[in-house]
Amino acid sequence: MADVTLSSAEYLKTAFAQNSYGKNITASTSEMAEAHDAILAINGDYYGAQERGYVIRNGVIYRDSAGANEVLCILTDGSLLVVSPEDYTAQELLDMGTWQAFSFGPGLIEDGQISVFTNDEVGKAKASNPRTAIGMIDELHYVFVVSDGRTEESEGLSLYELAEFMQSLGVQTAYNLDGGGSSTMVFMGEVINNPTTNGNKIKERSVSDIVYIG
Repeated sequence: MADVTLSSAEYLKTAFAQNSYGKNITASTSEMAEAHDAILAINGDYYGAQERGYVIRNGVIYRDSAGANEVLCILTDGSLLVVSPEDYTAQELLDMGTWQAFSFGPGLIEDGQISVFTNDEVGKAKASNPRTAIGMIDELHYVFVVSDGRTEESEGLSLYELAEFMQSLGVQTAYNLDGGGSSTMVFMGEVINNPTTNGNKIKERSVSDIVYIG
């Protein structure tokens, strides 16, 4: 877990693999972190693995087709907002000040309260999994959380367990990003967790994007 307080929202950033938007454009979290001189980085929503779901990055709409998953909006003032794609178009999100939009989810904490149930899961994911999440405690005060899993050392977390942990940190809004083999945290150029897809080999998965501080 990384506890981060920023002086300005401009330091909370995102980046595409190879600085390009596209379905088959990927790189490891650490490669993207190095390319952007990131102090801290986690994997994003791996938008390229999905056919639908809003993608807004740095105030530009790259995909405006709504998916089924809740959307994380990072507003220009750095605040986090989790919305249903049924309630807003991508353009409406942009018009209300969304600077970045990620489509994975679900939201974990809303107004300080857990917003998932004990049996909620992502698609066909196992109950316990590697996880990546971002949360906001208060203005420009964030936590980045990555859990290992699928190994003898760590079986991982359920969504509800992840939400409980985020709540214990005092988070007011939290959102689940892409997990499983994608879950990676990089600090000062070093991968500090044990990313794995199958538990047999510790290795980063190439993904579409990152969230980073830099």
